[in-house]
Amino acid sequence: MKMLLTLNTKSLTTIRRAKSSVSFQSGEDAYKSPPDSPCVRFCLESTAGGPSMAYSNFTLTEVQETFQLKKVLSTGLFSEIKPVEPSAYLSTVLGKKAALATAIGTEKARSELIVADILFELREHLEERISLFSGIEFNVDAKNGLVGVCDFLVSLSPDQLELQAPIIILVEAKNLDMKQGLGQCVAEMLAAQRFNAEKGNNIRAVYGATTTGIDWQFLKLEEKHLHLDMATYTLERCDRLLGILVSMVEQKA
Repeated sequence: MKMLLTLNTKSLTTIRRAKSSVSFQSGEDAYKSPPDSPCVRFCLESTAGGPSMAYSNFTLTEVQETFQLKKVLSTGLFSEIKPVEPSAYLSTVLGKKAALATAIGTEKARSELIVADILFELREHLEERISLFSGIEFNVDAKNGLVGVCDFLVSLSPDQLELQAPIIILVEAKNLDMKQGLGQCVAEMLAAQRFNAEKGNNIRAVYGATTTGIDWQFLKLEEKHLHLDMATYTLERCDRLLGILVSMVEQKA
């Protein structure tokens, strides 16, 4: 619901005394001001239902408490996974782009110049048996704040034209502090879990990652159990990053 606050410009300097110069209007009446009475209009969003939430509003503590998740901390949860050797192409482009992304120093640069290439390599390695989406709206449960735009989603469906269940990996790119993306990433993982169930294509676990492009932290959600690997995996060992991502797709992580 939207309302319009209409202020008669002749009365702006005496607004405190001339209360009649301020009126709240809604619907078609908002456009029925006299032709000889110029006015300033401000569009106000109704907050009757309380403040709106989205993935990016959640902190890790908030998402854990809101959805009653049991947090399980571990070190090296994904450390024993077999590495996957990157292609010569990926090694070459990352050697050039990583330095550029760091120099630019923005989240967008890190996302486009590093993360996108790694996830593209993942799709190529798996012979396009998965689909990859970037920067799309993923609205699942507006009432509980599970709405918004996701940096990257990976689905086990090969359909690249439309997002299909089951979604397996959510990746959030951050400029410097990966911790800032943990709550957002977990909220997106919960949305994927619900999306998969609603589509009748539920899977054992949904995975997530927050990354600066250079440093990566991985998560796993199984029902109400949220596993956080406290280890940081770096781009220097791109083979380990690819190995972890491949194991997630194969649901072996």
